[in-house]
Amino acid sequence: MKGGVRKFGAADRRLLPEGRLSGPMPWVIAIMMFLTVLAAAAGLGLGSAATGLDADIGNRLTVQIVEANPDARERQSAAALAALRQTPGVLAATRVSDQQMAALLEPWLGPGGIGQDIPIPALIDVELGPGTTGNSVRDAVRAAAPDARVDDNAQWLAPLAKLIDALQLLAAALVLLMVGALAATVVLAARAALDTHRSTIEVLHLMGATDVQVARLFQRRIALDALFGGVTGFVAAALVLAVIGRRLGALGSDLLGSAGLPILSWLLLLVLPFAGVLLAVLVARVTILKALGRLL
Repeated sequence: MKGGVRKFGAADRRLLPEGRLSGPMPWVIAIMMFLTVLAAAAGLGLGSAATGLDADIGNRLTVQIVEANPDARERQSAAALAALRQTPGVLAATRVSDQQMAALLEPWLGPGGIGQDIPIPALIDVELGPGTTGNSVRDAVRAAAPDARVDDNAQWLAPLAKLIDALQLLAAALVLLMVGALAATVVLAARAALDTHRSTIEVLHLMGATDVQVARLFQRRIALDALFGGVTGFVAAALVLAVIGRRLGALGSDLLGSAGLPILSWLLLLVLPFAGVLLAVLVARVTILKALGRLL
C-alpha cells in the first residue's frame, strides 16, 4: 500500500464516525437474534421433552385385567403379577390400588362416583429394562391371564416422537436461516459503510494504512453493532421464554412441563449472541478486504 505502514490508534478511529445506534443494523440484528434464540430454545425444549418422555413412560407397559367377576379379576391379576415378576427384562411390576384408581377416575366420575356395582379393570404398571420389548411380556401375561390387555406405551409414543423430531429439524432449519440472514445483513452493512466512507478510506491509504488496518476500523464498528443487537435480542427472548415457562408450569402437565430448559440449554443459548458477534466480525472482514482489493 502507499506510504509507510504504521499503527492506527483511537485518534485515527475517529476518522470513521461511530453512530452505532443511529442506523437500522443493530435493531435488525436484535430482531434476528430474538428469533434465533426462540427457535433454538424450541429445539432444545423439544429435545428435553423427548428425553423426559422416553425416561418416564417410554419403557413402561400397562396391563389391564378386564373381567366383570371380581373374584376372577383378582385371581387373574395375581397370576399376571406373578408372571410379570418372573419374566426376564421386567424391572418392576406394581398393582395400582383401588384408591389410586378412584383418584384417577374422580375428574370424570366425580367424588364417590365409583360404586360397588361398577366393575373397574385391574391395572398393573410395568417397568421394562433396556432392550426389552413388549412382545415377550405380552405373551407371558396372556398365558397367565387370558382377559389381560397389554398397552405398550412405546407404540403410541412413536407418532409423537416422530412429530418432535420433525419440529426439532424445523427449529434447526430456522436457526440456520437466521444465521444466513445475519451474515447477509452484515455484508450489506459493510458494503454500504465502504461506499459511504470511500473518500475517508482513500485518505487512510495515503496516510499509510493497509487494507487490513482499514478493515479493522470497520470490524470494530460492526462488532459493536452486533454486540448491542445480539444482547438486546437475547434479553428480549429470555424474557419471553421466562413468561412461557411460568405459564407452562402453571398448567401442571407432565408432558408440557418436561419441555422446560435445563441449565445446560440456557448456557448454549447464552453463547448465541457472542457467536453472532464473531460471525459478524468474520463476515465483515472478508467482505471489506475483498471490496478493498477491487478498489485498488
